[in-house]
Amino acid sequence: MDRYELQKLRDLPIEGVAERLGLRVTRHKSLCPFHDDHTASLSYHVGKNTCRCFVCMNESMGTIDLVMKHRRVDFKEACRWLVDGSPSLALPIREGMGSCRKVKAHCFDPKQYERFFERPWLSDEARKFLFDERRLDPRVISWCRVSSWRDRDGVNWLQTPYYDVDGKLIGVQNRNLDYQKASPMGGGLEGASRFKFPYGSQCSMYNLPVVKRLKPGDELWIAEGCSDAWSLLSSGRKAIAIPSATLLSPKDKLLLSSLSSSLSLRWSMYPDKDAPGERLFLQLKEILPDLEHHQLPLGCKDFSDYYVQLKSNSDNV
Repeated sequence: MDRYELQKLRDLPIEGVAERLGLRVTRHKSLCPFHDDHTASLSYHVGKNTCRCFVCMNESMGTIDLVMKHRRVDFKEACRWLVDGSPSLALPIREGMGSCRKVKAHCFDPKQYERFFERPWLSDEARKFLFDERRLDPRVISWCRVSSWRDRDGVNWLQTPYYDVDGKLIGVQNRNLDYQKASPMGGGLEGASRFKFPYGSQCSMYNLPVVKRLKPGDELWIAEGCSDAWSLLSSGRKAIAIPSATLLSPKDKLLLSSLSSSLSLRWSMYPDKDAPGERLFLQLKEILPDLEHHQLPLGCKDFSDYYVQLKSNSDNV
């Protein structure tokens, strides 16, 4: 693995890496998972892309060091984990790290995965997550062709296909449904990843097929992540999603700008109630000046929480 490839891993936003590890970052701070912390002692320096706990650390850490320390893995495994969760890098790391090569996004072979979504199958764990916990409309999950599977270690995964505007499969996101069966540190099952992507997956904007159903002047909602998009769709709104506050690519920006100018859409968003969510809104506002900010109620960290609250209130009426 050459210096350029390593630098791309080190340049991943430190707060985004921390959140993927299960840490909740607010105002550039989070609880430190390396000691019994109750005062958010782990500080993030966005400019230097480092973090440090001034209670238990003698020096700052970058992305790779943070993953190594949090997951208790070696350098090679930390790099693999970072690549697995960052499909935009298109940088697979082969076993042994001696024969790495870049794989461009067009190397993703949809034929290997299309059969999983022809007749989607939902395990009991997936149904519990989607319909009992998230209260989603089964018609939305069917439209999005969400499926599930269980690996040889018995870990349950939710499998989400990403399609382009024309309905061509361009990527797959696998979400670990057992990730929160965790230690008090909040890191999930030891050795487990929260998300995995096949090499070359283009998991950028989600639910792009909805674009062909839009009419001039329609309202289009922007969510952060698939779950919020499913909740917006279940509430009767047309929605697309950005996979993460740290993964808004130039290609996504160009598509959003093009849609805005060609269809004169009305744009709306419920930003996640945290610093990355607000930063994503500000990034989008630069591209979409008319983007409307909707405030989540107290106690709701994202639209999925709000949607569950709305469903619960309607059931109690």
